[in-house]
Amino acid sequence: MTKPQIRPATGAQYSRIHGVGGYRPVRVIPNSEVLEWIDSSDEWIRTRSGIAERRWAGPEESVAEMSVQAAGKAIAQAGISAEQIGGVIVATVSHLKQTPAIATEIAERLGCGTAPAFDISAACAGFGYGLGLADGMIRGGNAEYVLVIGVERLSDLTDKSDRSTAFIFGDGAGAAIVGPSDTPGIGKLIWGSDGSQSDVISQTQAWDTAFAKPDAINGPGEEQDHKWPALRMDGQPVFRWAVWEMAKVAQQALDAAGITADQLGAFIPHQANMRITDAMIKALKLPASVPVARDIAETGNTSAASIPLAMERMLESGEAHSGDLALIIGFGAGLVYAAAVVTLP
Repeated sequence: MTKPQIRPATGAQYSRIHGVGGYRPVRVIPNSEVLEWIDSSDEWIRTRSGIAERRWAGPEESVAEMSVQAAGKAIAQAGISAEQIGGVIVATVSHLKQTPAIATEIAERLGCGTAPAFDISAACAGFGYGLGLADGMIRGGNAEYVLVIGVERLSDLTDKSDRSTAFIFGDGAGAAIVGPSDTPGIGKLIWGSDGSQSDVISQTQAWDTAFAKPDAINGPGEEQDHKWPALRMDGQPVFRWAVWEMAKVAQQALDAAGITADQLGAFIPHQANMRITDAMIKALKLPASVPVARDIAETGNTSAASIPLAMERMLESGEAHSGDLALIIGFGAGLVYAAAVVTLP
């Protein structure tokens, strides 16, 4: 007797980004304000990072609220309705509630019906990870359109007394609608991790050591050091890894897509540090004619939100255009990375 076989799911042959949107908090934190917290100078901050100012979220600008605002713009640009979205992926490290996932609240507020919704934690590579998952869902027949959001409130995890990180981080949200395409719109994702360096970017304390546990968990008489956790970074190892290893990953993404650097319409790296961006440009031998995202100057490092925010700005400013090929690469805590060539919406 022939064994029954599962009917295979069938999806689109290709996928692409159909729309992108961003949200930047109202409050601007210039370097002059940062200098009230740390012993430094505007020139030092600009030279070390390229940052002139960053945005920090106010009480009403929650992770969910910023995500909804960014997603609404992406949905409108894609020309679809929220009901057509078959999956919501939220990349963040700064949603401070362990469960439920913030993606479910965002999906409900947008009107996505019963679409599956979940969070991922891949730091500054989070948007790339989400893009890869969305591509697989669409081509695997598990969704027609997927909403990918990168969102952070890193101000909640910034130690204003830490001279090495206080000037770096910003808040914001970027979103993209990924859907079916007649032609390839997302190249092979080159992604991975290096857990041997998990300590070079990390949270200063785990939540279970930051706050006292109930006696039933902690045990009577056990004392704990109460201090709100913050992000810490060992800058030199991170810089070396980003400059030397990530340039190789970016080249692999170009090669996998069958694209050369001179065929790009934009280079959109994670907005980590202007010096890292400049070093990658040199390593890739990127022609001067290729526009490069430098959103970090006004936005700071927004981790998972940085690539879609920079993409939106380049499209709105006319630096890049719909249909252009863009090389994107994210890299950060983990250490993790993700790079791909995409067609701009």
